[in-house]
Amino acid sequence: MTLQQLKYIIEIVNSGSMSEAAKRLYISQPSLSNAVKELEREIGITLFLRTNKGVVLSVEGNEFLRYARQIVEQTELMEARYLSSQPAHASFSVSTQHYSFAVNAFVSLIKKYGFEEYDFNLRETRTYEILEDVKSLRSEIGILYLSSFNNKVMNKLFKENSLSYNPLFTANPYIFVSKHNPLSKKEFVTLDDLAEYPYLSFEQGTYNSFYFSEEILSTVYRKKNIVVSDRATLFNLLIGLNGYTISTGILSAELNGTDIVSVPLKADEYISVGWISHRDMTLSKLGAAYIEELKSIISENGLDLE
Repeated sequence: MTLQQLKYIIEIVNSGSMSEAAKRLYISQPSLSNAVKELEREIGITLFLRTNKGVVLSVEGNEFLRYARQIVEQTELMEARYLSSQPAHASFSVSTQHYSFAVNAFVSLIKKYGFEEYDFNLRETRTYEILEDVKSLRSEIGILYLSSFNNKVMNKLFKENSLSYNPLFTANPYIFVSKHNPLSKKEFVTLDDLAEYPYLSFEQGTYNSFYFSEEILSTVYRKKNIVVSDRATLFNLLIGLNGYTISTGILSAELNGTDIVSVPLKADEYISVGWISHRDMTLSKLGAAYIEELKSIISENGLDLE
């Protein structure tokens, strides 16, 4: 097994096909195919399943890819550190549900350490993709929530994908609404109070199971539903249509302005927000520092850390 073979596997996955990978690698497709077959024979597993539409990773291949990415990335870091005259870029990646406190912690991390050069990645994305990102080591940390409704399903997925869940805080549910919405003046709201208002939620793509919803009470019937893909659009619709969404109650005036307010939602449910990482990986210094920034911001918002 060679480092070059590992790079070949990663490029095939990134390119989506053997032919495209061969073009990017500047080698012939037969040479690339032979290199993959030789590696498969050596390690005794089938990495790719050949179909009429091309190749797809096998179950064993998906696991192999995680290790291959780790080895190649670590090698590149070593080369940048010891073989280059230029200082190595700081590298860090987070995948998260749409939480302003996750963005604030990311900003604080960069400002606090004053990196001269860095390659950072913050992905506000779908629940299933957060699991996939951390599982494949695309992201070191994932941020999502558990509730009484999704707890068993999510913990099963954590176990199956070698992920560990670490709770940060538990919050009672709140709604986010425009400050001009009549509900904004209430001490708390009920589901009955919300019946006539548009309900806004984040789309989950192909994996749109209720268990992957970013909002609790996802199975409750609503007369008016709007699904969006990003936080800015959701907040614009909260204001423009007097809609509402359900979340933890943590808002950032710096990121989201002052036109959105949070109101307690009276419901028999909780939101346990935490971070996930790959069970076989130890947090990097940047990863540990990011978690500390998260905890600091959460405490500043009056929530108790777990």
